Amino acid sequence: MIQTIQKRDGRIVGYNEEKIKAAIRKAMLATSQGEDESLIQRITDRIGMTGKERMTVEEIQDRVEIELMKSARKDVAKKYIAYRDQRSIARRAKTRDIFLEIIETKNNDITRENANMNADTPAGMMMKFASETTKPFVDDYLLDPEVKQAVKNNYLHIHDKDYYPTKSLTCVQHPLDRLLENGYVAGHAESRAPKRIETAGVIACISLETAQNEMHGGQAIPAFDFYLAPFVRATFREEVRILESLTGKNLSDIYDARIKDYVKKDLEGLEGDERLLQHAVNRTVGRVHQAMEAFIHNMNTIHSRGGNQVVFSSINYGTDTSAEGRCVIRELLNCTYEGVGNGATAIFPIQIWKKKRGVSYLPEDPNYDLYRLACKVAAKRFFPNFLNLDATFNKHELWKEDDPRRFEYEVATMGCRTRVFENRYGKKTSIGRGNISFSTINIVRLAIECMGIKNQDERIERFFERLDDILDITAKQLDDRFQFQKTALAKQFPLVMSTLWNGTEGLGPNDTIESVINQGTLGIGFIGLAECLIALTGKHHGESEESQKLGLRIVSHMRSRVNEFCERYGHNYSVLATPAEGLSGRFTKRDRATFGVIEGITDKDYYTNSNHVPVYFHCSPRHKAKVEAPYHELTRGGHIFYVEIDGDATHNEECIMQIVDMMDKYNMGYGSVNHNRNHCPKCGYENADMDMKACPKCGTNFETIQRITGYLVGTTDRWNSGKLAELRDRVVHK
Repeated sequence: MIQTIQKRDGRIVGYNEEKIKAAIRKAMLATSQGEDESLIQRITDRIGMTGKERMTVEEIQDRVEIELMKSARKDVAKKYIAYRDQRSIARRAKTRDIFLEIIETKNNDITRENANMNADTPAGMMMKFASETTKPFVDDYLLDPEVKQAVKNNYLHIHDKDYYPTKSLTCVQHPLDRLLENGYVAGHAESRAPKRIETAGVIACISLETAQNEMHGGQAIPAFDFYLAPFVRATFREEVRILESLTGKNLSDIYDARIKDYVKKDLEGLEGDERLLQHAVNRTVGRVHQAMEAFIHNMNTIHSRGGNQVVFSSINYGTDTSAEGRCVIRELLNCTYEGVGNGATAIFPIQIWKKKRGVSYLPEDPNYDLYRLACKVAAKRFFPNFLNLDATFNKHELWKEDDPRRFEYEVATMGCRTRVFENRYGKKTSIGRGNISFSTINIVRLAIECMGIKNQDERIERFFERLDDILDITAKQLDDRFQFQKTALAKQFPLVMSTLWNGTEGLGPNDTIESVINQGTLGIGFIGLAECLIALTGKHHGESEESQKLGLRIVSHMRSRVNEFCERYGHNYSVLATPAEGLSGRFTKRDRATFGVIEGITDKDYYTNSNHVPVYFHCSPRHKAKVEAPYHELTRGGHIFYVEIDGDATHNEECIMQIVDMMDKYNMGYGSVNHNRNHCPKCGYENADMDMKACPKCGTNFETIQRITGYLVGTTDRWNSGKLAELRDRVVHK
């Protein structure tokens, strides 16, 4: 006798014979003879009594077909079979339509979900085919019913859901010194430790590219200057040895000569060993420059993930005050300023300047000159972004100025904003750690559903009740995914789980990653604080102090609940100011379909990213900073502060420095500056005229560099409709 039914999505439910009766009755009504209740009852009884204790939906339907074919009502059997076929086709129709759009390279939100991915290439198509077929599998077989319902009802978005079955993690900060000191194994190749700067730069590329194929998120190097600095001195020594072979002199005294700074100088007037030393320095600087140039070029041309997209890469630097570290920083910045190819702005790696008092921020600091250079480069090339190590929540109690490995205690970030630092299960550091997975809550929808409550206090309290419900579901969903991810074997991630992730030293190829995975974080993100506040109070936090207080209460509440989840589930949960790209418009589109157009809330094609003041709101950079700053301490899973400036910033590093000053004054953790930059791909001409579409010299259409979330794109052709609408609404802060 049948007791339970296994549905197509894997859920087990109680047996309900009325559903069988309804299906047979529908088929009978489609025939000329109509329904026969006695036959319906006989077939239903026979199936119910003779079936297994648990049966699938398909098995039940097969039995119905057999019983109808055995009866005198063959006409009903034909209708029932046709009905089953139609239902099967209908279930596949959505996938078919999506596939056709991919095949026909249509420019829509499915094919333009990720601006860094070209879905028009064969590799891009294959990734989209795989992505769109994998997501339904996750829904049907890997998600808890409550979670699936929350996703279906637009309360929750699971990021990188298509990678869910792979058990991959999101991102990692590469401890590059492990590879540079010990060599590495990647694919069928094995490399010894490098001896010169050029090889070290190549290994940095290989590390980022290889890990990108093992993970579903970005890759970062937390201390690029410290890691590569030893190879500047090694390259210098190599140049000295070349001079020895040319001159026949023993120059061993020069090998470890104190070099105040690696700067090219004219050799005229120099004699003896002094001349030889400066010649070796000049040659070394040239090679470091070429190595940095090659690194940037490779990161913009080497494709990963099936040859479909360049590595989503980031590098952190700025605090190595050694002559060698300064040389790496200076030549990296010089190469960035020059641009790639025909003078184009490099899209990757996302560069992040680590600003710290006593190191690189004040005029008396040893790296202040490089900080000014960084601001000059940012004024032209958008990068570097700026990470404030002096923010109270970014400080580490073990950091010491004279510690040669002080970078271990400096927070590092991913360019998109992901931050990993605090750690309940190991050393507090960014290195060798990353995000495991993250999901985002649609707080706007929760607020819209409370708008019918006239009393504002009651409306807000109801919102918090609903928020708690979704927070509980999200925390459980992330733990479910964690429990699935931890069963992966180390051999599934050959580089990440042998060298990059902390604690993997003792893992064998067939060991699970369970013992080390908790070093990472589980992020609970949110989107649309501005629209949420408009729904609850009538104004967003940029225009109302009352709304700002409520906004801080909301995110503070999320932070408190996340701390509870850390205790309940035993993970490093964090609150993330979500860097929404495709999600920005997806949430909005579905909410508008449900609730209609609501002024200030669903009347645009996007929700405002995380806790930002809306892009269309006219205010000064200082006002924007004062409003957004308090959220940085609360969102330790990641955050960013943007300022839009107008005009040509190329020769105005002071403007960039003023914005970094605001970050310092208001205790913000991470920020960057947006401005317009036109580039002619044919002749290399550049300007900042927002109204100019073509090059005045040769008439070629400009490529216009824009920042989409945390990264740059050289064309808006791959932007989805929501982000394009947001771009059109952006106003200058002045």
